[in-house]
Amino acid sequence: MTFDLPRPALPTDVDDIHALRRSLEDWMAEHGTVQWPRGSLSRERIVAQVDAGEWHVVRDELGLVGTVRLLWTDPDFWGDDHTPAVYVHGLMVDRRAAGHGLGTTLLDWAAARGRDAGVDLFRLDCRTTNPVLRTYYERYGFRAVGQRDFDDFSCTLLERRVGGLS
Repeated sequence: MTFDLPRPALPTDVDDIHALRRSLEDWMAEHGTVQWPRGSLSRERIVAQVDAGEWHVVRDELGLVGTVRLLWTDPDFWGDDHTPAVYVHGLMVDRRAAGHGLGTTLLDWAAARGRDAGVDLFRLDCRTTNPVLRTYYERYGFRAVGQRDFDDFSCTLLERRVGGLS
């Protein structure tokens, strides 16, 4: 499988982004993966995030196949840390494309956006209850640098240099 580069999401992509998220929430629940609980991202939040230019999408002949949400600050998870960085949320790959490198392609693309913007750090998080995802990110070159605890879950904070392994 080959994939086009992500393009900015349009309002017409909102329903597909929401449907992909819901399908992955269901898949995770069915497979005992604790990352995104069912219904944890509303369509209304996606609308606001698309309007803010945060979502990017990849489509193929069958429809939406992957997404990534790109941010330049992330106070919800990283607090008052003002270190220049590119942040990724909402990295999603449709199950029909799993195992074909799209996740890595999306991470590479996000790192390149950070490099283009002149930042040195690439950051993301995953729930502490998801060791498989953490291992995936660590194989990509991220390293755990902290933890953020919320009332009902905790996240491992991970980062790497945009130009290579940190």
